[in-house]
Amino acid sequence: MPVTPSTPTNGASWRRKLWLGLHAIIILNFVIQMAYAAYMIFVVFAPTDVSGPLYAAARDLPFEWMVTRRLYAIEFWLATVGLSVYLAITEIAPRLRQTSKG
Repeated sequence: MPVTPSTPTNGASWRRKLWLGLHAIIILNFVIQMAYAAYMIFVVFAPTDVSGPLYAAARDLPFEWMVTRRLYAIEFWLATVGLSVYLAITEIAPRLRQTSKG
């Protein structure tokens, strides 16, 4: 069977698997960061008498709790932005280039 650009050789096969594994680990890391921050915000640092958004109950929270919740919210959004940028660079841009070529 002739080797064409679409059929990887043995050396390229394990490299491809290595890159895909690294890609999966990076994505999983972002997802775990987001899940952890959401858990801390909505479970650990949530008032016992309120479920969902705080609204007026935010006034009754201790200052340290509110700051901690906001820091975890920032961590959540940073992980979300990081995952979005990573996926845009590694998944969306290459696919757009392929469709524009042809």
